[in-house]
Amino acid sequence: MPLDDTEFKALVSLLEDPDTQIYQQIEGKLLSTGMEAIPFLEESWEQSFDPLQQSRIESVIHKIQFDQIKQDLSIWKLSNQDNLLDALLIINRYQYPSFDEQWVHNILSELRRDCWYYLMYEMSPLEKVRLLNNVIFRDYGLMGNTQDYHSPQNSYIYKVLESKRGNPISLACIYSIVAQKLDIPIYGVNLPRHFVLAYMENNSKEALFYINVFNRGQVIRLHDLHAFLDQLNLPPSDEYILPCSNLEIVKRVLRNLISSYQKLEKEEKKKEIEVLLKIVEGDTKP
Repeated sequence: MPLDDTEFKALVSLLEDPDTQIYQQIEGKLLSTGMEAIPFLEESWEQSFDPLQQSRIESVIHKIQFDQIKQDLSIWKLSNQDNLLDALLIINRYQYPSFDEQWVHNILSELRRDCWYYLMYEMSPLEKVRLLNNVIFRDYGLMGNTQDYHSPQNSYIYKVLESKRGNPISLACIYSIVAQKLDIPIYGVNLPRHFVLAYMENNSKEALFYINVFNRGQVIRLHDLHAFLDQLNLPPSDEYILPCSNLEIVKRVLRNLISSYQKLEKEEKKKEIEVLLKIVEGDTKP
């Protein structure tokens, strides 16, 4: 049942009670109200002068938001896997829950529009890639974050677009989303230790060539992938040279985040991202 303002105030006032059992009961009631409680909790935090109460309010807000992220990611997996951007925005909410996501949509629309303005039907695949490279890397300034490669910020689409720095998979996601909005058949390839893009020929299961977005859209060939796999003592299987699903991309984004938080020794964040990974892997319900 929804709570009225008086009930909210009474519950929040009890958050400063040092009794852990009382706090857990109050927390459970607030969590059950869901996202609608957050504006009131944020207002209560601003009005509070008690550090314990503020800390507990922050904890409740985070748990409510995290529950919503788990639910959203589960729904995406069940019914919306065709939309990679939606999954990236759900993951983005973990670090930036109050961020206006329309900003991301606007930036991607601008990149698409700038490419579309110069796009001509008779362009060859290589010419289309050069156009994408010019707009995304030269004009917009997106590039690989070589100075802080393992930063978790490289996995959050808002921060990548805002800082214009990212890791291979985040850059590849942005590049492929823009390309597909222009009906250019560019898709992600789950190459071990690196993530690249494939330009797929029409009605063909073979890639025409590959794109290394971490190196400003460098075009590479199949033999380059074979040589890379050979260095890793891996066979040139379809798993490594053909486009992967959006679900596999999301799993890899989450694994990158787990690795980043592990390197930073942020155990709580690492565990929470592991929960999200289990959801997309099908091992956990929200």
